[in-house]
Amino acid sequence: MKYIYITTLSLFALVSCGTDNSSDKQTVDQIIESKDINAIETRKTELVNQSSNIYAKISMLQEAANELEDGESLVLVKGQKVKSGVFKHFVEVQGDVKTKQNILIYPEFSGVLKKVYVKEGQSVKKGQLLAKIDDGGLYRQLKQLEIQLDLSKTTFERRSKLWDKKIGSEIQYLQAKANYETTVESLNQLKENVAKSSVYATFSGVIDYVMIHEGQVVAPGQSLFRLINLRNMYVEAQVPESYMATITKGIEATIEFPFINTTANTKVKQVGNHIGKANRSFIIMMDVENKDRTIKPNMVVNVKLNDYTNLETIEIPVSVLLENAKGEKYLYIAEITTNPKVMVAKKVFLKLGKEQGSKVEVLEGLKTNDIIIVEGGKEIEDKQRISVEI
Repeated sequence: MKYIYITTLSLFALVSCGTDNSSDKQTVDQIIESKDINAIETRKTELVNQSSNIYAKISMLQEAANELEDGESLVLVKGQKVKSGVFKHFVEVQGDVKTKQNILIYPEFSGVLKKVYVKEGQSVKKGQLLAKIDDGGLYRQLKQLEIQLDLSKTTFERRSKLWDKKIGSEIQYLQAKANYETTVESLNQLKENVAKSSVYATFSGVIDYVMIHEGQVVAPGQSLFRLINLRNMYVEAQVPESYMATITKGIEATIEFPFINTTANTKVKQVGNHIGKANRSFIIMMDVENKDRTIKPNMVVNVKLNDYTNLETIEIPVSVLLENAKGEKYLYIAEITTNPKVMVAKKVFLKLGKEQGSKVEVLEGLKTNDIIIVEGGKEIEDKQRISVEI
């Protein structure tokens, strides 16, 4: 629908052109210069009447145009205003939950298991006694050796004082010294063996599994307990080598735990420097908090790595894009006309950036507040008059 606009100044010019240029009448300027009040009033009345007639004709023309355009068959499409904002691209890979403190505890001593002090699921502190193995009489030997040590020490100290005074022979002094040092060494070795009969927690954590029972004979290499610390967890993932330039230490990462329906926001803590020959990928590592201990080792997770961010750009749905025979991407935008009910379609070719999910980044071709056609774009042509629903 087209509207006709004529300003008061233009109307006055039309009226003036239609009257003052005639040869049988004076011009407005001549009448004003005559200072004849009657002539001035008469001419003013004539111009007012002429302007009323012109306004009436304009209204008739506008009504006729409206009737014609209201009856125009317009294609109805759906439009959407575009806005600028932050665009983020993510690389998605799979990862595994791990912990550096997840070990099996083995005995260092053979013997009958006398006592188990912990049970499955129990929290323990570093250095806490977990189990005791029968030492086979080593403790009694240790006590006897401590008595011998006291005697050898006393003998050595006395021989040393006498030797300082040049009393006695050197061989007696050296024998006392050797006997004392040998006893000290034997005692220390025996203490180590006795200590091996006690099994301790090597770090603070949770006893995940108890694999033995009291009275059972155990030996080195046999698993006794599994000890896990569920607080210091991390996720390890393998990333294709094509992303080596963009996946760097410190970038944002979102970890999705599908089996417990939760997510965690973190950052890449470490990036591997080795590319695997078999899968052409490198390893990254991210810390993850586990305050409620719901995250378990060896869980499979989805990792989204933010490898690209544009702080101010336009993104549009991928579904609105059209493609010509040359492979060029384009869409239609709606341009306003003088009739608020009618718009004109305009074909716009685009330069696109990265694609993320159902959205794609637009580098060139659109500006903020452009109205893009999101539905019905395939049914219209360039410069076609359309009706747009926003």
